[in-house]
Amino acid sequence: MSNPVVQPYLTFGGRCEEALAFYHAAIGAEVELLMYYRQSPEPMPEGMLSPGWENKVMHTTFRIGGSTLMGSDGCDATSKFDGFSLSLSVTTPEEAGKAFAALSEGGEVKMPLAKTFWSPCFGMLTDKFGMGWMVSVPGQM
Repeated sequence: MSNPVVQPYLTFGGRCEEALAFYHAAIGAEVELLMYYRQSPEPMPEGMLSPGWENKVMHTTFRIGGSTLMGSDGCDATSKFDGFSLSLSVTTPEEAGKAFAALSEGGEVKMPLAKTFWSPCFGMLTDKFGMGWMVSVPGQM
């Protein structure tokens, strides 16, 4: 393998545009590409999409800082995020507090921001879309 890249691909079950707007406001996410199912150069296979999903997001690429993520609405509303979290690393406790508060709005705090042995400021939450986040300031071990 020459230089592989791993990028998260998130499926929002019909709430992709809402999530993109939320992440833009909360942590400065910037959409680089957005394509709806109705814009597909090839028709979707019969029965693949839920009725009315032609106006949903087929694919998006967006950036948060130096990271590129991808996503879509998927083909129906059954998507859920399970077994992983996104880790957001910022440079100061103040930035961590701001990002943590914004991301947790409408969600659930799993571990409030606090000093740990590996970070001067670390916390965990699940946002209103069910996405798990770990917000931290890098520390020295």
